[in-house]
Amino acid sequence: MSAHCQLTGARAGFGNTISHSHRRTSRRFDPNVQRKRYWLPSEGRYVRLTLSAKAIKTVDSIGIEAAVARIRARGEKV
Repeated sequence: MSAHCQLTGARAGFGNTISHSHRRTSRRFDPNVQRKRYWLPSEGRYVRLTLSAKAIKTVDSIGIEAAVARIRARGEKV
């Protein structure tokens, strides 16, 4: 499975690498995805999430409970 963020849904983008002679070859723009473990007090357990760097900052600002609610609203299993 490709690297994607569970909170924001960020996935790899595709484009071209253009050389000095202007030849084009296919490339991927991968998101900065990290696996991070959070304590979920409402369920009394740890959850391990695959998040982009931007999503980690979002969890820090809105809290893990709200972030898990958003992930579940997107249809992802936590």
